[in-house]
Amino acid sequence: MTAPSESPADTGARRADEYLQLLADGRSEDAEALLTGLTDVRELVFLGAGLTTRARRTGRTLPTAMRAQASARQVLLGQLRDRNRFDLDGLRSWLREAAAEVQTVQRLAEAARQRLGDQASAG
Repeated sequence: MTAPSESPADTGARRADEYLQLLADGRSEDAEALLTGLTDVRELVFLGAGLTTRARRTGRTLPTAMRAQASARQVLLGQLRDRNRFDLDGLRSWLREAAAEVQTVQRLAEAARQRLGDQASAG
């Protein structure tokens, strides 16, 4: 009996995590190589879905105004994806922007947690 293969969604989520980790480690050339190595629209879209899921999940933890801004940026990213639906280089550009959004939302969430922690200890 063989183990079930990884679903495309799971593969995309794993690649999204890998891509973000490469960026966090300052390995931008390796991150770019990961994107360049994906030559199928479907692979790129599933990686993007992984990035989108992560950004939206983190965005839901933000204070209301920041959450609204993050949601608006997600709409713009969706439009960028749609404009580049069949263009591999365009989709890679969308993925770079989506990864930058994940990093931004993570920084905002961390700043909000620290600010709330500071307010709790001051009160």
